[in-house]
Amino acid sequence: MNAAATRWRVSETRRVEYELCNVADVFDPACDALLADGRRAGGRRFVVVDEVVLRHHGARLAAYFAQHGVTARIVPLPGGEGGKTMETWQHLLRTLDEFPIHRRDEPILAIGGGVLTDVVGFAASSYRRGVPHIKVPTTLMGYVDAAVGIKTAINFNGRKNRLGSFEPPRRVLLDRRLLRTLPPRHLRNGVCEIVKLAVIKDAALFILLERHGAASIAGAFQGEAGGAILDRAIDDMLQELAPNLFEDELARVADFGHTFSYGLETRHEDHLLHGEAVLLDILVSVAIAHARGLLADAAAARILALVERLGLAPPLELLDATLMWQSLLDRVEHRNGAQRVPLPTAVGTGVFVNDIRRGELADAIATLQCWTRPTHDRIAEC
Repeated sequence: MNAAATRWRVSETRRVEYELCNVADVFDPACDALLADGRRAGGRRFVVVDEVVLRHHGARLAAYFAQHGVTARIVPLPGGEGGKTMETWQHLLRTLDEFPIHRRDEPILAIGGGVLTDVVGFAASSYRRGVPHIKVPTTLMGYVDAAVGIKTAINFNGRKNRLGSFEPPRRVLLDRRLLRTLPPRHLRNGVCEIVKLAVIKDAALFILLERHGAASIAGAFQGEAGGAILDRAIDDMLQELAPNLFEDELARVADFGHTFSYGLETRHEDHLLHGEAVLLDILVSVAIAHARGLLADAAAARILALVERLGLAPPLELLDATLMWQSLLDRVEHRNGAQRVPLPTAVGTGVFVNDIRRGELADAIATLQCWTRPTHDRIAEC
């Protein structure tokens, strides 16, 4: 037998199945959503909670587990991008190792914003080569974006999301009541991701935002119209993510607003939220599309009017062509050698381009700054 000619091929498909559920009050002891994935009565839960959420709901959370006879180790974490670090990830793993859980039937609970669910998801994917976890997003950004898919990550070496994994949760529990205590800025931060979907994918969602977006922000999305906006945004995200969970296809509609924003967010992480950086990227992309003749005056004006109506107020003074160009170059590496930049061609649809030039980016920033001057017909004048 010729050993050199012998080879083995392994082929296996991992089944991915998880659900997202609207729940009326996730911390009500009558609601078993936090327990339903455990296969034993009682048991243990390793619970990672945003420290602000813990201040608001800590007593109810402790009472919930006590009533159900669950031994819970509640670990508070600070929210925000500053906590998305290797140190935080290692801290969680060390703490988890001191509170051993069953490998399959005692899922880790991640209760917090998108940063927290990203870090906890990465810890869950790393510990014992993978243990189940459940996400309970408590920010609008987490609700409509970070908690919806299966990507987990931490920042590393001065770069966003440089280390991570694809790790599906067992379940995502969506409780709109948790959004009621969010500061207005954090509500608007999440709305930027909804605007992303409306501009590049869903004209009907855009209309919902035009009609009900401002009131929904003011009411923390507690009303019927706010719920409809959230449900439609999640449905849009899942339409894009579900057929491409592991990003085999690198031209992704969901990457709209995520080409030029990375450098801005990293440079200004102390005072620029993720959605705010995404909105800057969206508007620069709109200006590029308009300059190329891909996007009509009326569509560009309508997008600007929506941003203004929603009170999003992007910090245009942070735009930096050099920094944003470097972000694009990094995205080219991430997207396997091509730009694959989504640009809108009308409200609710777009195309991918691979030939954006550095000078074009600088011109788009200048155009955007001209558009946002308080003049009567900004698009035509610029």
